[in-house]
Amino acid sequence: MDYVSALVPPVVMAAFFIGLIVTIVKSQGGDKKAKEDAAVDAAIARAEAAKQGGGAQPGASA
Repeated sequence: MDYVSALVPPVVMAAFFIGLIVTIVKSQGGDKKAKEDAAVDAAIARAEAAKQGGGAQPGASA
């Protein structure tokens, strides 16, 4: 019976890990993917504009 008690923790951890991976994969994409991609693209564009424009942010009044 020692082999059973030695195998239970790794099997339980493997099952939880597989469940975690499945949850992560299922949550990728979907309806909100385009919105998330647009937000990231806008943030990158703002960062590049600030880098090229000498640090002035677009839309900021002087």
